[in-house]
Amino acid sequence: MIRVLVVDDDLLAAEAHAAYVERVDGFAVVAVAHSAGEAHAALTTVHPGAVDLVLLDLTLPDAHGLELARRLRAERVRVDIMAITAVRDLEAVQTAVSVGVTQYLIKPFGFPALRERLEQYRAFRDGLAGDAATTQGDVDALLAHLRPAGAAAPLPKGLTATTLDAVSSALRTAAQPRSASELAAALDLSRVTARRYLEHLAELGLARRSQRYGTPGRPEVAYAWAGARGD
Repeated sequence: MIRVLVVDDDLLAAEAHAAYVERVDGFAVVAVAHSAGEAHAALTTVHPGAVDLVLLDLTLPDAHGLELARRLRAERVRVDIMAITAVRDLEAVQTAVSVGVTQYLIKPFGFPALRERLEQYRAFRDGLAGDAATTQGDVDALLAHLRPAGAAAPLPKGLTATTLDAVSSALRTAAQPRSASELAAALDLSRVTARRYLEHLAELGLARRSQRYGTPGRPEVAYAWAGARGD
């Protein structure tokens, strides 16, 4: 179980984000904090060592969220941090990266957006629990789990972010692996186009390929979302 601390000074937002987290399999909310001071106390005094991931708002009443992140790093508090904020300027993003924030999600967002980030984070942790990475490809595939499906820039020629999001969503919510032909029919795409997007996701480490026999008995490639689903 991945244990989460939700930090947001907006009471309704904090409540909503905590409810979102609880809807994703494998995640549990340990506590909710509404200020940097409350969050620091939760991590160091109330629940020391009992939090894996912090969903951190940046505009807190008593300190900037990134100042809290910097303090936690200085004190060697071992938690991962996902910024949850309406702050959009690139300086904040750059600072977030410099203090070890693994993901940055801009408000407002719905449950699917947060679910996707949490699933990516879980896939990343699962990768860390496996054998030690021995090749550049192993490292790239591991880090790819922390990137949203449309994050790679620029996209390969001929691919669009909108269609990539649609393919990603369809694959993520599929009950079983889907072939390019099946996804093409569901999304009104050509089979060749669907396959290009699926292969792109596979190269990013966000989709897994497997072989199965189609009709009439010919082998075909099926694709499954790399992270487990949570509704």
